[in-house]
Amino acid sequence: MSYFAHETAVIDEGCSIASDVKIWHFSHIMPNCNIGKNCNIGQNCVISPDVILGNNVKIQNNVSIYTGVICEDDVFLGPSMVFTNVTNPRSAVNRRGQYAKTTVKKGATIGANATIVSGYDIGEYAFIGAGAVITKSVSAYALVVGNPAKQIGWMSEYGQKLIFDSEGRATCSESGEHYRLKNEQVKKLES
Repeated sequence: MSYFAHETAVIDEGCSIASDVKIWHFSHIMPNCNIGKNCNIGQNCVISPDVILGNNVKIQNNVSIYTGVICEDDVFLGPSMVFTNVTNPRSAVNRRGQYAKTTVKKGATIGANATIVSGYDIGEYAFIGAGAVITKSVSAYALVVGNPAKQIGWMSEYGQKLIFDSEGRATCSESGEHYRLKNEQVKKLES
């Protein structure tokens, strides 16, 4: 076994777990999950059947990732954030197999206690503020907060707020990387 699982963790058969993964107290990894290298799954987490996690995904305590969710590489999921996977759940109506898909793109951060309503994607390096409720797809590099979430700015790949000049250019205060805003889309400029 090339990964670590706490003795209280439950790992069902049929999972693919790459090297250098850590699975902490009371977490449950359900069948047919695909977990990439160097992931960290906090305590009391549930990874439902067929979920795909890329490499270096960090999942904080008390997060459930339901069937239909894909997290690409370098995603951060804050404590107690929530995914849904059925648009109109009813206890007496079985909608198993009707799960809406949600993809969290490379490098995105979802803050503590945020809720991601099913069927909406989170763009690359987007930053979802703590407690936000996502009811539509989020653009790459967007900073969104509130309930329902509204975009209030843009973030760099280092998680610093970008301030664009009149020509649509910004520089990350931490990395020095340059970005361009054009037609309400942000792209990182190559050095």
